[in-house]
Amino acid sequence: MYLELQNLSVRYRPSQPLAVERVSFGLRAGEIGVLIGPSGCGKTTLLRAIAGLEASHDGRISLDGATVSGDGHTLPPEQRRMGMVFQDYALFPHMDVSKNVAFGIHSLPAAQRKARVQEVLNLVGLEEHASRYPHELSGGQQQRVALARALAPQPRLLLLDEPFSNLDVDLRERLAQELRSILKAAGATALFVTHDQMEAFAIGDLIGVMHQGRLHQWADAYTLYHRPATRFVADFIGHGVFTSARVELHEEHGITHKHVVTPLGELHGIHQHEQDRLSLGPCDILLRADDIVHDDTAEVQARIVSKAFRGNEFLYTLELRTGELVMAHVPSHHDHRIGEWIGIRPEVDHVVTFASESPPG
Repeated sequence: MYLELQNLSVRYRPSQPLAVERVSFGLRAGEIGVLIGPSGCGKTTLLRAIAGLEASHDGRISLDGATVSGDGHTLPPEQRRMGMVFQDYALFPHMDVSKNVAFGIHSLPAAQRKARVQEVLNLVGLEEHASRYPHELSGGQQQRVALARALAPQPRLLLLDEPFSNLDVDLRERLAQELRSILKAAGATALFVTHDQMEAFAIGDLIGVMHQGRLHQWADAYTLYHRPATRFVADFIGHGVFTSARVELHEEHGITHKHVVTPLGELHGIHQHEQDRLSLGPCDILLRADDIVHDDTAEVQARIVSKAFRGNEFLYTLELRTGELVMAHVPSHHDHRIGEWIGIRPEVDHVVTFASESPPG
């Protein structure tokens, strides 16, 4: 691994609990990792510890085969050769774009420095803005100047702390995709912190979900969504709810299958590899909004409790006659009223179950 954390813990003061507890993960050269989680989960603290801006309490950080923190050895931040992009970009208002970008490479000869500034400005698409000042740029352009400045010294690792947090929500996903393209073109290894799932999915090769200082899962977006390792990850990623269910054995044509019985009926056609992971008995099943299909001919009826317009679809929150809530993505031309009853059926490809939290009945 190019970047590797082994059981890293961070504590601000001896009397305080750990802010980051025994976190381990790795990135290969050229990969983009993302840390995501609710406010106060430790993701920015972890980023700062990697940069050397926070002291680690225990564990090891290795970069390109060398230990930068661990075993009583801590390399100061300025010797780690890491670039950082902060939430506020920290651009110098009295310097034009080219001088901002050149700030970290003054040790280079003038001709080499000029060529490098031109190279990274071309990379981020701002070559025509070299003589402008930060206040003359849009928020997205300022973010790209900050990125160019961080890339100019050719850091071994690029760290980005919620760089889109000051931008309009509508811009974020598009800029996240642009950022990914820029980082891939630069061949950069990067670690990005955000609380926005769409940003994480758009940018990351690998995504780590954090909660209360612990890393619950480190995987690609598809695995996080369809194979959540913990109940927190299942609940945090995507739109969905847990509802009580039961795994039972059924025999058909002399072959025994596992079926999942839910308030929406039985789930049929479960793949064998899915069945192998299911434990018999009561459980809680995760039903995501894309597991529920609106079908007027379905036997199960649900009442619309609330709805959110998403352009091409509505996100409906629905209440079953038994009282359980489920969610469903429904095409926006199906504009039903709140309080109206509609037919729904489950269409579950990936069965996600956890131990039941419901009291035995």
